[in-house]
Amino acid sequence: MNLLSVKNLEKQGRDAPLFVDVTFGLDEGEKAALIGKNGTGKSTLLNCIAGILPKDGGTIVTAKDCLVSFLPQNPSYVETDTIKDHIFKSKSSKLNIIRRYEDACQQLSVANKKENDKIQKEIDSLTEQMDRQNLWNYENQVRQILTTLGITDLNKTMATLSGGMIKKVALAQVLIDDAKLLLLDEPTNQLDIASIAWLEDYLRNTTKAVFMVTHDRYFLDNVCASIYELERCKVKLYCGNYSSYLEKKATEAEIYANTERRIESVLRTEREWLMRGPQARGTKARARVDAIHRMINREKIQQDKGFAFEVKGRRLGGTILELNNVCKAWPDSKGNIQPILENFSYSFRKGERLGIFGNNGTGKSTVLNLLTGTIKADSGQIKTGENTVFGYYKQNPQLEMVKPGKTVPTVLEYIQEQAEIITLSNGKTLSAARLLEQFAFEGRILYSPVTALSGGEQKRLYLVRLLMKNPNFLVLDEPTNDFDIFTLSILESFLENYVGCLVVVSHDRCFMDKTVDTLLILDGKGGVSGFVGNCTEYIQLLKEDATKSQKTVSEKQNATTVQKATLNSTEPRRRTFKEQKEFEQLEEQIIHAEEKKAEFENLLSGGENDFSKLKEITEKYNALNKELEIQYSRWEELAELKEY
Repeated sequence: MNLLSVKNLEKQGRDAPLFVDVTFGLDEGEKAALIGKNGTGKSTLLNCIAGILPKDGGTIVTAKDCLVSFLPQNPSYVETDTIKDHIFKSKSSKLNIIRRYEDACQQLSVANKKENDKIQKEIDSLTEQMDRQNLWNYENQVRQILTTLGITDLNKTMATLSGGMIKKVALAQVLIDDAKLLLLDEPTNQLDIASIAWLEDYLRNTTKAVFMVTHDRYFLDNVCASIYELERCKVKLYCGNYSSYLEKKATEAEIYANTERRIESVLRTEREWLMRGPQARGTKARARVDAIHRMINREKIQQDKGFAFEVKGRRLGGTILELNNVCKAWPDSKGNIQPILENFSYSFRKGERLGIFGNNGTGKSTVLNLLTGTIKADSGQIKTGENTVFGYYKQNPQLEMVKPGKTVPTVLEYIQEQAEIITLSNGKTLSAARLLEQFAFEGRILYSPVTALSGGEQKRLYLVRLLMKNPNFLVLDEPTNDFDIFTLSILESFLENYVGCLVVVSHDRCFMDKTVDTLLILDGKGGVSGFVGNCTEYIQLLKEDATKSQKTVSEKQNATTVQKATLNSTEPRRRTFKEQKEFEQLEEQIIHAEEKKAEFENLLSGGENDFSKLKEITEKYNALNKELEIQYSRWEELAELKEY
């Protein structure tokens, strides 16, 4: 079943069209990705499909009753809203019923006697609707998604959440929505690697259709079955995952290069013929001249302007950066003190390439702030070498580019604030404008405010200015967010040849694999452990450890079974008269207890909303379960004996 049909879609950009004549469709359950360079209009295209931005031409049609759920690159929210308020803002009638039911139950727990009857009638009505639409399972799925993403306290306000948690809440809102089509713009940004692995599995197995923009190459490979590339204002489909896309692009480039060589070879001969000035009197001669002009005026694929990040190189001293017994703790959202580092010591060596690994909230960014002197340690000593110059790429560079209370700089002004004349590694000098041209910032864009750039363009500009300081110790906090795959590959090439020290925090496993060779793992309790190897090797080790743990448990269970079988291999004795009577009574008691247990289960799942009654029933149910365990255990012992 076709869910989305886009035909002849158009949208104008700053100076030229972003895309024209875009036509494609998505079927039920299809998993597709949109890729392209920063500034080509990927996010704009998603926003047009979601109805957030107006289109300049074409049509967008969704199937009847097909609800579309959209995750923007930078989720918006009302600061005073609770997580619950934000998550349940939806057009879904099912979610609306669940929200009203949850609210009514909460109201009943604090209501006075006069209000009880009215609220109880509302709950009865909603319970009937949930029964009729089979929403109890749906409610469980909602809770499972929230729990998996670490969202447990729904009463927290959005203003108190970290950037990573805001992204998780926005993602949860999209995933729990009763939508058949998910539009996701950079869904892995700011998520920890464990959450990304879970999201991969969820999207791969969901029956919903998915259309997403992401730079995460492992994610593209593991989830998507088709790739749409937005290039030169057009969208082209490549069937298969990202690896398949790369193979097809390489084949296309080779075919195009071979075709161009053949055409140029033919044109050399044809130009000579034209130079001799033949008179095109005959039909064949005129046709030949027309063919030559068609070849000369053929549309050529304009090669993309390449660029490369670079630094001049600065010598590191004998002492680079030393941490001695460093301690740091932060208060969490509840005011409890959470240790980040406890008595941590480390001495950086020349050429060190470290990755900081840990789940959201374990303090990865805090560690980077400590290393760079942005914040102070609670105790211990951090000694920075005299020749050490940090280049600190912060997680949200937009906040660094636009200072509160100051005029928003243009692209050119932002670079000129650092230097108007730049000396390159080869000794040549460039003006700020010429330098920007090398990084694909040219024309009107130089005089546009930095806020007019796309997220990826802003971060590329921020990185250019950062490297102008010629740092010999790079500290990168989530540098891959919003970068296109083309820019990522250039950044990876630069970092592979970078001779200074490098510390990276990134959720992009492919990027981590290519840039670091050692990991420091934060456990969120102040402890730090080391691992020599890349991110994929560490994740594989965790999986192997989990498998070994399960195998050990299984082996113990098997050993216990074998032991029992050995002990019972001798001829069993007969039950005594007393044991026979006990055995018969136990059978009757167990049957009666199971019937009682079923009654309790019906009461617990029957929509009872009196919390005092629910508590009483739960206590009786738990006591009965314990009693049944004892009865079953004794019954099994007696059952192994021969009948009296």
